Amino acid sequence: MSRIGKKIILLPTNLSTQFDGQTITVNGPKGTLSRTLPEGITLEINNATILVRTSGNTKKANQLHGLSRTLINNMIEGVSNGFSKKLQIQGVGYRSQIDNNNLILSVGYSHVVTIQPPQNIEIKVENNTNITVLGIDKEVVGQVASTIRSIRPPEPYKGKGIRYQGEVVRRKAGKAGKGK
Repeated sequence: MSRIGKKIILLPTNLSTQFDGQTITVNGPKGTLSRTLPEGITLEINNATILVRTSGNTKKANQLHGLSRTLINNMIEGVSNGFSKKLQIQGVGYRSQIDNNNLILSVGYSHVVTIQPPQNIEIKVENNTNITVLGIDKEVVGQVASTIRSIRPPEPYKGKGIRYQGEVVRRKAGKAGKGK
């Protein structure tokens, strides 16, 4: 049995959950999320707790036990508090701005790059170099942040590019020039 899967999920008082068949729906102050659980995973919903169980001892159910518990916990965390990822742009002339909810990046290409965020995702820009991706679904927030970063990942020689806040980029030494 999974160590993570055995943990009990505590429900805040301002949330409501519904479980019918294999689909769980969580409603909270920030929005609504639903997910279909894999076969072999069942839930026990009590007053203020959720317990994730496996029905049967199949290998697949045991593998997905901890994952299912973590996904449900992330749903509850997302509709109550939300998730955010912060990115930083480094480089001379590199900047970003918001136009009609679209992110416009000017990061050294001959053209600007426009990113249209998915539904329920909000992008904020501070000081033209700090980007914040906000949303209730952790998976989608991470995917949008990864897409933004992939437009110009940080390069190891000068460190220019888009990086996560706090990300450490290992720097390389450039070519040694001929001594004169």
